Amino acid sequence: MSPAAEGPAARKRCTVAYATRERQYLWSVELPIAASIAEALAAARASAAAEASGADAAIPWESAAVGIFGEPRTRSDACADGDRIELYRPLQRDPREQRRARVQRERRSGRSRAG
Repeated sequence: MSPAAEGPAARKRCTVAYATRERQYLWSVELPIAASIAEALAAARASAAAEASGADAAIPWESAAVGIFGEPRTRSDACADGDRIELYRPLQRDPREQRRARVQRERRSGRSRAG
């Protein structure tokens, strides 16, 4: 069914998620049918601020990369009813660089992995 066929008051529900090592934050938001990821984030941010849990200050609302169900998206992309919109934390260190450094350390120490 197209959004126009659903009427002007049509709404959709999405979940906005952000996780740290210690905790996962989830906000359920109700949005207009044509809402973008940016609008979902704004609604979640307002919800987080209303909770007064202090989480709002620790979440990189404006700078974090975003995606839907693990697929990178832009903030201007539309989201669908039932989508899980995710805010991604930056990697502390590139996993490839970590592996290279580990291999170099092992080579220097004379150890090799059994393979």
